[in-house]
Amino acid sequence: MSQDMYAGVITEKLSLKEYQVRNTLKLLDEGATIPFISRYRKEATGSLDELQIAEIQQQNKRLNELDERRETILKSIDEQEKLTPELKEKIKNTTSLSELEDLYLPYKPKRKTRASIAKEKGLEPLAKLLMSQKERDVEKKAAQFITNEVPEIEDALQGARDIVAEWISETGKARKQLRYLFKQWAIIDSKVIKGKEEEGDKYSDYFESNEPLSRCVSHRLLAILRGEQEGFLRVTIRPDQDKALEILNRNFVIGDNETSHQVMQAAEDSYKRLIAPSLETELRNIAKETADREAIRVFAENLRQLLLAPPLGQKSVLAIDPGFRTGCKVVCLDKQGTLLHNENIYPHPPQKEAKQAAKKITSLVNAYKIEAIAIGNGTAGRETEYFIKGLKLDRKVQVFVVSENGASVYSASATAREEFPEFDVTVRGAVSIGRRLMDPLAELVKIDPKSIGVGQYQHDVDQGKLKDGLDRIVESCVNLVGVEVNTASKHLLTYVSGLGPQLAQNIIDYRTENGPYNTRSELTKVKRMGEKAYQQAAGFLRISNGQNPLDNTAVHPESYSVVESMARDQNCRVEELVADKERISLIDLKKYLSEETGMPTLKDISEELLKPGRDPRDIIKVFEFDSRVKNINDLREGMILPGIVTNITNFGAFVDVGVKQDGLVHISNLKNEFIKNPADVVKLHQHVKVKVLQVDETRNRIQLSMKDVEK
Repeated sequence: MSQDMYAGVITEKLSLKEYQVRNTLKLLDEGATIPFISRYRKEATGSLDELQIAEIQQQNKRLNELDERRETILKSIDEQEKLTPELKEKIKNTTSLSELEDLYLPYKPKRKTRASIAKEKGLEPLAKLLMSQKERDVEKKAAQFITNEVPEIEDALQGARDIVAEWISETGKARKQLRYLFKQWAIIDSKVIKGKEEEGDKYSDYFESNEPLSRCVSHRLLAILRGEQEGFLRVTIRPDQDKALEILNRNFVIGDNETSHQVMQAAEDSYKRLIAPSLETELRNIAKETADREAIRVFAENLRQLLLAPPLGQKSVLAIDPGFRTGCKVVCLDKQGTLLHNENIYPHPPQKEAKQAAKKITSLVNAYKIEAIAIGNGTAGRETEYFIKGLKLDRKVQVFVVSENGASVYSASATAREEFPEFDVTVRGAVSIGRRLMDPLAELVKIDPKSIGVGQYQHDVDQGKLKDGLDRIVESCVNLVGVEVNTASKHLLTYVSGLGPQLAQNIIDYRTENGPYNTRSELTKVKRMGEKAYQQAAGFLRISNGQNPLDNTAVHPESYSVVESMARDQNCRVEELVADKERISLIDLKKYLSEETGMPTLKDISEELLKPGRDPRDIIKVFEFDSRVKNINDLREGMILPGIVTNITNFGAFVDVGVKQDGLVHISNLKNEFIKNPADVVKLHQHVKVKVLQVDETRNRIQLSMKDVEK
């Protein structure tokens, strides 16, 4: 299939304009990244967003893979000398992988089958006779095929039916009709495997369940398939068998005689033994792929919200990784996140050295001019929060509880060892907690996204697709916020459009050797920073307090001349134009339209000039749990409590109310109206008010509601 055909197929599939798809494919083929295309090539794409561009990329990849499979199939059939012009045309024109495989099925090399064995015994002529359905005395004809290998008439008929069954299973028209039946009317049925009831109790909801596959939501499907994989459930996904057999009989049975009855038997055998297992596997794969895609979408959206969580900014922070027996690890960080001091305190049992701990914290807050305290939300987190808030400090210090998800993964990683080779995992973990408060994005990029703990069945989905999806979100968030090139870590720079690990390291090496960058153009001196890489990266890299004020904006260097023209027309310098609302409001953008610069880009430039170096993230807020509750035993039905949204799934949101066990607000309890997607109502780390509906201390489950709760 040609690139022109690709563009046409993708245009129709995604309901876009053909020029948008063609130009996007061309840019991707030239090596442009998705963030770059979305931000700086709006004229070419018609202002497509990152999701649309990624979808075009995915569809293009799918069509490429289809073409590779097509060529393999054509070559295989041609080598068998069975490739007719008509078949070749059909294979070349199909855009469906399932239809392509149906066309190939009769020619696909097979291991020994019942049909091939029957053919070896010379029963193919009898099979053809059955298919013609004209012979009245079947047994008489079958008797002519009796040999040493086929001793009985029934053996001959069985072999002929085996051949007919295989022919039926390889007929594209019938398979297409049955495929439609499977997609529209398949029922997913799950039953507990006898003797596994107690061991598989967590899957008890699916011990005796069936529903149309089309109504089985992604998280339920993944749960059922996990139960099957773990050996607790037996699962089938099939439509009504009678309807399927009716389709086959309509396609293959002619009249009502003995041979017709033989074909009817063969059709039933074909369906049960060959077609149904094949189409069930195909449908399972499609359903699983759809469920995976939805689970990855949920995970990706949660990750985006987590990465774009409000930063505290550059402030001196004291961070605490709480613990009971081993004590609380305390670290002090300067405004750049550099580790200045670390030690342990033991305010909790068994040591109970609260006075000494209080004295030490007070001393550290004063010595390092601490402006904020970050406390991990893991073991002893709540107790440590109360301890810190009970201290009488000499200066105003904000106290924040910070999610520890993934901190232990980071602290034991090669990245952490590289950053802090002389310190153990406890120090690294505490530093990570403190830096997360200062800038969640800069710190969380160091952790495998799968370890951050905001997913839905993330271990059950296609791991390659999950990694691609999450990496794309990290890249999107990093480039949305922009990166200060003079302070960024290698890990943050790695995700900048057009860079990658090697160029990120080269940027840092150049910075170490030559001092801070003064201009974006200086980046072209970095080893291996070619013209293409610079073009892709420059707009997302920031230089604050540099020689050119535009270097601290999202205005791309290729548009600097446009801004300079604007400044000249306003009789001022560029630095005087930046952030001057009055002057910017006088600019007639139409005057600067050109073949290279369209209105979308000019509008982006205008917005950047108004708010140079702006951070798209919200402002951080302090949160406090209800002092009445510390563990699940303190909860009572009807209580109204403050909480923090910790995870969002398709079936609801999990909320931390400060008792070491998150409660679930089911989708039906999020709002007094129908909700299709919980993410439309709540966001990750959102501060909410919830009502306690039910507490199951035995199973450690808390049911919450946000309905009829005063916000």
